[in-house]
Amino acid sequence: MKKLFSNYWKSSKQPRKKRKYQYNAPLHIKYKFLAAHLSEELIKKYGKRSIPVRKGDTVKVLRGQFKGKSGKIEKVFVKKTRVWIEGVNRTKRDGSKSFYPVHPSNLLISELNLSDERRKKALARKNGTPIKKQSAKKLANQKKGN
Repeated sequence: MKKLFSNYWKSSKQPRKKRKYQYNAPLHIKYKFLAAHLSEELIKKYGKRSIPVRKGDTVKVLRGQFKGKSGKIEKVFVKKTRVWIEGVNRTKRDGSKSFYPVHPSNLLISELNLSDERRKKALARKNGTPIKKQSAKKLANQKKGN
């Protein structure tokens, strides 16, 4: 039986292996492919250029037929590396509307959903202000003082 996924494909120059890496990657790796650029204000605020998109983020479409439209993310498909955005709909022949899936690389995040504490910590960690590790001596002194 052939292997379905290997980290060695990441380092290959061959486009077919790069595509194979992306297509067969497990979900914890595919999550990283969901990253979109941050707006200039957010880059200055968090010191980070891009971050994976999340439901509730406000984004602007930069490429494709919906270029220039903004809206909140309704749903994120990690498996297919696509997101649904409110206001980015296609009209079917029967007149009903359905969401149009957009790749995150074609988006610009203008407002972040910071309801999750883990995401806040990740942004603070990536902001260039890491959590300082205390030395063993300082910890011992603090314990003696208590």
